[in-house]
Amino acid sequence: MSELTFEQMLEESLKTIHAGEVVEGTVIDVKPDEIVLNIGYKSDGILTKSEYSNDQSVDLTAVAKVGDTMEVKVLKVNDGEGQVVLTYKRLAADRGNKRIEEAYNNREVLKATVTQVLDGGLSVVVDEVRIFIPASLVSDTYEKDLTKYAGQEIEFVISEYNPKKRRYIGDRRQLIAAQKAELQKELFERIHEGDIVEGVVKNVTDFGAFIDLGGADGLLHISEMSWGRVEHPKKVFKVGEKLTVLIKEINGSKIALSLKFDDANPWKDAAEKFAIGSVLTGKVARMTDFGAFVELEPGVDALLHVSQISKEHIDKPSDVLSVGEEVTAKVVDFNEADRKISLSIKALTAPDSTVKDEDSDADVVSVDIDAVIAAEGEE
Repeated sequence: MSELTFEQMLEESLKTIHAGEVVEGTVIDVKPDEIVLNIGYKSDGILTKSEYSNDQSVDLTAVAKVGDTMEVKVLKVNDGEGQVVLTYKRLAADRGNKRIEEAYNNREVLKATVTQVLDGGLSVVVDEVRIFIPASLVSDTYEKDLTKYAGQEIEFVISEYNPKKRRYIGDRRQLIAAQKAELQKELFERIHEGDIVEGVVKNVTDFGAFIDLGGADGLLHISEMSWGRVEHPKKVFKVGEKLTVLIKEINGSKIALSLKFDDANPWKDAAEKFAIGSVLTGKVARMTDFGAFVELEPGVDALLHVSQISKEHIDKPSDVLSVGEEVTAKVVDFNEADRKISLSIKALTAPDSTVKDEDSDADVVSVDIDAVIAAEGEE
C-alpha cells in the first residue's frame, strides 16, 4: 500500500463544497470592498461588497474584522481564477424570505425603517427582503405627500407574500384602523353627555370645527361656538389648538360638542339685567327692513323695531342707523321664556303734549324674533 504525499493528505483533509451550500468561514482579511474568508477549502472565499449588501455605501471594514466568523452561501466554487465566490446578502434574503413567510402566516406586526419614498408608496427592508407599502395602505386617510415618512420607523403587516414573483406587500392602514377602533371603543365607554373634556382642533370648516377627542372626532357647530355671534369658524379656531369642550349630545358614533357653558350663559341673570324700563346701551349688530337687532352683550340681541327708532316716520332702519353704531334705548318688552327683548329709543323721548303718558308706548310692535332669524337663514 503506497503512502500518501503530504499534499494528498492535505487535500483529503479539506472539505468539498458545492454552489448553493451554506458554509461558515473565518475572516482573514478585510478591505473596504472585499472580505476574504477561510472556509476550510483549498481556496479562500471572496465576499465582495455587492454580495454583502444591497447598500453600496457600506464600508466592509466597519462591519467585519479579522478573526470574525460568518455564515455565507457559496455562489461559485471557481470563478475562473481558482477563487470561491461567496454571498452574504442572498443567504440573508433566503432567511428573510422565511421570516416574511412566517410573519405573513401569523399576521405578525413587523417594524422597519422607511428606506425609500416612491411615487406610489414606501419601501422598507426586513432581513434583506424589500417590502413595498402602496400609498393606499400607508394610512387610513389619503396622504398626498409621503416624504414625512423618510427614515421613519413604521409598523405594518404583510398582506401579500409571493416569493416566486419577489412580491412582498406591506399594509399599515389596517393597523391604524384597528388602533383607532380600540381607542374609539375606550372613549365611548368613558364619556357621557354633559361631560367636559379636552380635545384638539383637527379640521375647521364653514359650518363648524371637528375636535379630536382621542379616539373619535366631535363636531363643534358654529351655533355652539359661543353665546355670542361667530362670523366664521376659521377666524376663531386653528388646527392643532387645544380646547376644553362640553359634550352636548352622543348619538351613536356622532358626538355634538359645545362651548356654551352654563356659567357663562348671558341669559342667566337676564331678568334683572334687562328688566322692562331699564335703559341700556348696545351696538347695532344687523338690520332688516322692519328693525335693527342690537347686541346688548355677546349672546343677547334685542329688537329695535323701526317704529320705535324715532317719533318721526322712518321707512327703514338703515336710513338713520348703521351696523356697529352704539345706541341707547329703553327695554319695553322682556320675555325670558322665549329669550326675546324689545327696545325703544322713542320711549326715551319726552312725550308730545298732546299724547297722554299712558299712550306713549301704544305703538310698540311685538315681533317673533326667532321666526325672523329663521326666515333670514332661508334666504
